[in-house]
Parts: sequence; structure tokens; C-alpha cells
Amino acid sequence: MSEAKRALITGITGQDGSYLAEFLIGKGYEVHGIIRRASSFNTGRIDHIYLDPHIKGGSLKLHYGDLTDTNVLSKLLEEIRPHEIYNLGAQSHVRVSFDMPIYTAETVAMGALKLLEAARDFSQRSGIDVRYYQASSSEQYGKVVETPQTETTPFYPRSPYACAKVMAHWATVNYRESYGMHASCGILFNHESPRRGETFVTRKITRAVGRIKMGLQKKVFLGNLDSKRDWGFAGDYVKMMWMMLQQDTADDYVIATGRTITVREFADMAFKHAGLNFEDHVEFDPRYLRPAEVDLLLGDPAKAKEKLGWEPETSVEELAAMMVDADVELAAREKTLKDAGHAMPEFVGHDQ
Repeated sequence: MSEAKRALITGITGQDGSYLAEFLIGKGYEVHGIIRRASSFNTGRIDHIYLDPHIKGGSLKLHYGDLTDTNVLSKLLEEIRPHEIYNLGAQSHVRVSFDMPIYTAETVAMGALKLLEAARDFSQRSGIDVRYYQASSSEQYGKVVETPQTETTPFYPRSPYACAKVMAHWATVNYRESYGMHASCGILFNHESPRRGETFVTRKITRAVGRIKMGLQKKVFLGNLDSKRDWGFAGDYVKMMWMMLQQDTADDYVIATGRTITVREFADMAFKHAGLNFEDHVEFDPRYLRPAEVDLLLGDPAKAKEKLGWEPETSVEELAAMMVDADVELAAREKTLKDAGHAMPEFVGHDQ
């Protein structure tokens, strides 16, 4: 009987990391995740994996570490001896990257470079052909020079986050071409889910829908309602990450739906799903505008479809409904606690 494949996921406590961990465990992988030490637990998105009887066939183990710590990364690779590495870890909030540009660059750009170098060194010493996945971003296209965007569209980043992602992307390509590493980049367009952080615009909207529906708040304040995005379901996209590392040859792929809508349109469909009129509850707030806006992102997933047979399974309407249903249920639990006299924290979100 052959040994189980071992996968290392950075950013395992995030939205993508949690879906990817579920997916790989379901395929019998031994999954390892890097988490940062904190004074409170931040593993809420993956705690259910230890209890869910439907997620079986593999295992999950967490390790303390940080993408900024080269020494720890090298030690973890020696300990885990992974066959596949998925680099999903980052300071991933675009608006926040304007407030924390240096930290963003250190985690996103230098973190990827440190992990690539650790993987190259480990692969040479161990003889294990480590395969590496880099989470690239549609934000790299920024002020787009062509629509739709493909794997060959030039990057024009418009935020510290996007600039850092561009470096991480090209570092991955450079290690592939310079050292023969099986290193691939997935250029992911916006992908959401009920596990999306509450400071991201789609989740901020659906979270507000749930609370408004339950009478816990009246308004939600958003920034640029005319920004257009290509939104898909994160659970669909993590399958593509895995598919990329199963190919004989490493390459880069756009992961997208091929359809774009505005923030306004997403808000409208989310409120309508709950029987509400978004115009009664959504207000513009200039505080949530970025110093440099990205107006339109639309991906062309033709290469992924042609070479890998991948297509998104969830429409944006289904995605909005899924997120609203989950957040209405969450708000209903909050209301029950409030009605029982328990103090509830005030919900405050940041846009985009």
C-alpha cells in the first residue's frame, strides 16, 4: 500500500485554506497547515474537520509558523516532508494593504520567495519532487489593459497588495524556469463563500442582509458601487488548485467564471433573495474608497477549460443566495441571544 500524499497549506485558517483542506482530506491526503500563534483561537473555519464524519480518508495537523520566518519554514518542510505545497497565506485585504503596505509586502511577496527557496532547498536535499502552488490574484491586472483578462494580459497593479502579488507570481515563474521546479500560479478572480471574511464586500453585504432581515441593523455603508468583478464560489476554485499540481508540466491558469457584475448588482440580488430592497438599506460612504480604484475585472478561463476540463459549477446568483441563507441563519442565532439578554458585539465592516 502506497503512502498517503502529504500537502502543506499556508493560510489554512482562511476561506480558501479551509475548503482546500476539506477537498484534499477527502482525497486521502495527510494535510498539514501553518497557523500563526495568537492569544485567541482563529481556527473556526477548520474546527469542523475534526468532527465531520463526511470528511474522511485523510488527516489534518496544524503547525505554528509564519511566512516571514525563513528558519521555521525550512524546519517545517524537513518535519512534514510534503509532496505538495499550497501557498495561500497573505495579508489579503486590498484596502487594508494601503494602510499596511510594508507588512503586506513582507507576507505576500517576501513570504512567497522564502517559501519557494525553502521548497527548492528541501527538494534538492530530500529527493522529493515537491510541487508548489502560488495563489496569484486578479488584482494584479489592476488598471486593465485588455478585457477579458487572460494568462498573457500584462499586469498593472493598483494597490500594495497587488504589487506584492505580482512579485510573488513572477518569483514562482522564475523558480520554475530557473530550477525546473513544478511551480504553478492560479490567477484567481474574486471567489466568495459563507466563510468569506466579514470585511470583504460580498460578505459585508450578505452579513448586513441577515442582520437587517432580523431587525439587528438598518443600514450598510459601501464604497464604489460601480466596481465590476468576476465572482465565483471558493469551493469550486480550490479544485482547480489541486488539478494544476496533478499535471505533468507546471503552468499558470486564470480561474474565473467569465462573467462580471457590479457591486450594486450583487447587493441587489442579495437583498432581493431575502425579500428586501437594497435601495432602502445601502448608502455610499467615501471612507471605503481605495486611493487607486480597480474598476473592471473579467477573467477568461478558456485555458483551464481546454487543458484541464475545469469549469465553475456555481453561478453568482447561486453564490449570493448561499451566502445570504447562511448569514440569515447566523443573524437569527444572534437575535436569539440578544432576546435572551446576552450582550452582542456591534457589527462593523470595511468595504472591498
